[in-house]
Amino acid sequence: MNIASEKPNAGGWNAAIFIILVEVAQQFAFYGLASNLIMYLTDVLDQPLAAAAKNVNTWLGISLVFPVLGAFLADSYFGRFKTIVFSITIYFLGMVLLTLSISVIPSQSRRAVFFVALYILSVAQGALQPCLQTFAADQFDENTPEEIKVKSSFFNWWYVGFGFGATSAAVGVVYLQDNVGWGLGFGILAGVLVVSLVSFLVGTKRYRKQRRPGSPLTTVAQVLVAAARKWHVTKTLNCECVYYGDDKGEALLQGQSQPQVLARTNQLRCLDKATIIDELDASTNPRNPWRLCSLNEVEEVKLVLRLIPLWLSFLMFGVVQAQLHTFFTKQSSTTIRSIGPHFQVPAASLPGLVGIANIFAVLIYDRFFVPIAQKYTGHPSGITVLQRIGTGLVLSILLMVVSALVEAKRLNIAKDYNLIDEPQAIIPMRVWWLLPQYLILGLAYPFVMVGIQELFYGQMPEQMRSMGAAASMSVIGVGSFISNWIISVLELITSRNGEKWLGDNINRAHLDYFYWVLAVLSTLNFCVYALIANAFVYKKVEREDKVKTELSCANYQDGEI
Repeated sequence: MNIASEKPNAGGWNAAIFIILVEVAQQFAFYGLASNLIMYLTDVLDQPLAAAAKNVNTWLGISLVFPVLGAFLADSYFGRFKTIVFSITIYFLGMVLLTLSISVIPSQSRRAVFFVALYILSVAQGALQPCLQTFAADQFDENTPEEIKVKSSFFNWWYVGFGFGATSAAVGVVYLQDNVGWGLGFGILAGVLVVSLVSFLVGTKRYRKQRRPGSPLTTVAQVLVAAARKWHVTKTLNCECVYYGDDKGEALLQGQSQPQVLARTNQLRCLDKATIIDELDASTNPRNPWRLCSLNEVEEVKLVLRLIPLWLSFLMFGVVQAQLHTFFTKQSSTTIRSIGPHFQVPAASLPGLVGIANIFAVLIYDRFFVPIAQKYTGHPSGITVLQRIGTGLVLSILLMVVSALVEAKRLNIAKDYNLIDEPQAIIPMRVWWLLPQYLILGLAYPFVMVGIQELFYGQMPEQMRSMGAAASMSVIGVGSFISNWIISVLELITSRNGEKWLGDNINRAHLDYFYWVLAVLSTLNFCVYALIANAFVYKKVEREDKVKTELSCANYQDGEI
């Protein structure tokens, strides 16, 4: 990790706490808007339910996929610190514009200004989120054993901040929006963002700031091109030596931690051809990076390629999670949500239960499960990160099974009371019947998403860690788009029989069948994940005495690669 510290004691928890506070504020703002967005579109902007649902899914999808571009720009051009400051500022201005669109802007222009502000927030979210998490994790030095142990705990506590921000917004802000006014609700979100910006700047002198690594995709392209050029070459020239380092890593600034030197792995060995020295390479000085790459560069590309199948196997969880702000909310809106004679829980506040379960699950996992598991496994984190993710995927299957059974119960009650033709009617069924599915999702989320975030941060090349964080977040965004596609396919198939599973009348629809489909797809996906995870090779780092640039014999033989 090429980190230049402004102070010898910079970084650690003293720095990370300021960044976690920004994460709390950012999630508060994001979920304060996302949780109740569909109600604003239908009740205030008078959009049809189907159009509103598509707008919500599209906005969520773009907001959670755009971080890939934001991370690339931060790693390649701007650096993480500057990107965070810029993004929070844009986030605040977008939220101010959103607030003005519902309070000051004339009604004839309100819709256009609202959507402009909405997608300004998507851009800010995309640039901020991957840099924020990566910048916080950078505060812990991977070359210090004590901080390596702390870093795994950091990801758990990071998610506690995430859950606290999202839950408090889903409960508090949504209630104000429904019962006091939309302007006040959005205005509070803007105020919180200002506080977060001030908080982040206060901690400036405490941060470890990573040097901007340059375009992270250039190395990937160079390795692929060099390997393709030498597809038929089978051995090196003369001494058969492979260069461990490259010219960019020879000079280390004072105060930087030493770069990682990756050990050679046997997977994807076709890429090793990029390290072979042929006659043209031997006569070229300096080396042409599009013909000859170091072993470290090749292993970094292997890291990226090994993560792609895993990323694909995570997408089904994104599909499951996408039901939280759509069909789960629609289900709960038809149930009895009153607490006492004068208070009714807003349907859009129920996702707060997921956040509460998240917080308790992470705390129990970090403080109780990990120490106990360490005694049996000897692993610093109790279990491997892939085992953690697999546990969450199993929980997501259970979630869909429970959701299907609860929905079948709701439909039977609607039939018993002759309410199947009254989609706006309140079913004589307490909302607490839905509590298990919210809680199971709350338990699964930290297993899967915290695990994915830790996996991508730890296994991506150092110069691509922001993009790794973005890739982990894009699981939910891409999952939202896939969910829309599955819905469209099921509507097309079931409409041929005259009755859509997901029609406008939820009491005549078969949402339970849809949940069973997701349960089956999740089960099949888990089987694929298990195969991929079993074959996955974690990053291997050479001994510390090999960090300096050196030569190491690779012993290529004819036909070996």
